[in-house]
Amino acid sequence: MDLAHMLDPVAAGIVIGGTLGATALRSGLADCLAALAALGALRRPRFQGDLVRGALAPIVAQAEREGLLRTSLRPSGDPAIDASLAALIQTRSLAAFVSSDDAAREARVERALRAVRTLALGAELSPVFGLAGTLVSLSQLPADGLARGAFMGAISMAVLTTLYGLLLGNLVLAPLSRAVERRVETEEAGRREITDWMIAKLAPVCPAVQAGGGAARRAYLREAG
Repeated sequence: MDLAHMLDPVAAGIVIGGTLGATALRSGLADCLAALAALGALRRPRFQGDLVRGALAPIVAQAEREGLLRTSLRPSGDPAIDASLAALIQTRSLAAFVSSDDAAREARVERALRAVRTLALGAELSPVFGLAGTLVSLSQLPADGLARGAFMGAISMAVLTTLYGLLLGNLVLAPLSRAVERRVETEEAGRREITDWMIAKLAPVCPAVQAGGGAARRAYLREAG
């Protein structure tokens, strides 16, 4: 197999350029930026739950031993959890902790959903532009007869644009969409485990709620509701 025959910059430009352009027009700038940010995040290290929990353990222990007002804050490696803990210490209320944590989680999930939706849309559109490239290539056939070179070139481009559209959608954009989704699901589960552990440990030193783990969160939510 001669792979050089499978490389056609014009065909690739039609499929890739058309897919990206149509996705940007249908999704909007904000969703496209969210998708780019999510793709960039895939290259960064994963959320290290054990390291964050290890960094938080001395802070939680000090709060249990000396009370919230004397607790010294130190970075844990997760700015959102640090912000929620700071709100808890300042107010001595689990309501502030849960509210801050939920707001941060909703913002992260919203950004991720926008990225997943944008990438999935691109995966749907790429075969369409593969077909569009096929039509463009066939439109280049000579009207006054079929010279062998022109015929073979048009057929080759028609086949390649279809192939590029299928590959771009099914081997690039769809897997990237699912990778972003899996990454967010895993990291949010890890963060939720840490925050529930913190609630279980810190609830006894908070006057608002005296409960443990997920029960503390549910108790707060019942109060707030």
